[in-house]
Amino acid sequence: MNENNIKVFAPATVANVVCGFDVLGFAVNEPGDEVVMRMTGKPGITISKITGDNGRLPMDPAKNTVSVSVQHYLKSIGRNDIGLDIELHKKMPIGSGLGSSSASTVAGLFAIKTLLGDETDVASLLPFAMKGEEMACGHGHADNVAPALMGGFVLIRSYEPLDVVRLPHPEGLYCAIIFPDVDVPTREARQIIRKNIQMKDAVTQWGNIAGLVSGLFLNDIDLIGRSMKDILVEPVRSMLIPDFYKMREIAMEMGAVSFGISGSGPSVFAFTRDEDTAHRLTQKLQQHLTGIKIGSNIYVSTINDKGPRAIG
Repeated sequence: MNENNIKVFAPATVANVVCGFDVLGFAVNEPGDEVVMRMTGKPGITISKITGDNGRLPMDPAKNTVSVSVQHYLKSIGRNDIGLDIELHKKMPIGSGLGSSSASTVAGLFAIKTLLGDETDVASLLPFAMKGEEMACGHGHADNVAPALMGGFVLIRSYEPLDVVRLPHPEGLYCAIIFPDVDVPTREARQIIRKNIQMKDAVTQWGNIAGLVSGLFLNDIDLIGRSMKDILVEPVRSMLIPDFYKMREIAMEMGAVSFGISGSGPSVFAFTRDEDTAHRLTQKLQQHLTGIKIGSNIYVSTINDKGPRAIG
């Protein structure tokens, strides 16, 4: 980095974390996205290059989540006089359920904050990142952007007013991620969720959320595992993911602590107690998907406590 040029990496995230729909998420080490940002002499934002998206993302700065969120940030600090050029390098699959738009948006916001020497807490960027999410999927939720921005495991206690809490987690927890090559658009995945639920189901769900958060604080991996059950959203969304329940059966038989959908899918993830189990599990699930003629990407990671960072 120099005073007028920076390259930033921001991580993928797992949102919902099975039972915590729209309120829980955590960051992983890989995959992620990269943004290169340069100061220019002419006011306004341009996007000069996007790679890795197969032409799917808009170059128009009024329609791209990175530039839109950066513009909101600049407006809030009264710096619309600034000129920026942005390159976006997608290093993770779009529509994966791993917070693809969040990673791009967070990388852009962290880049401009760093270039301007803004020393406020990184969490102050969250409302601007949520603007990017609103553009990407029609709903400005924070369970992807908050962990991507702040790192670690995050609870969104409230949206109005916005109240975000960073949670502890066991050091030895590994995340095994499998992204099947099928299309599950976030907007559509939200539309199939039930609008009304029974009280007994709500009680079960919030008991599981409380159990998961307690397990994180207590370093109790068994409690984390038995709390990661979702009776509200997963039964519907799992229908969009080929062989979801078979994959869960394989994962649990191989020693996974838990198994569920990442975000709106189609990515699925498992927590394991060690790295070796995570690697064996992802390879086994990839073999299973290959057997039903579905390609996949696999990733193994600890929980990423750093969030975005300058690179190169």
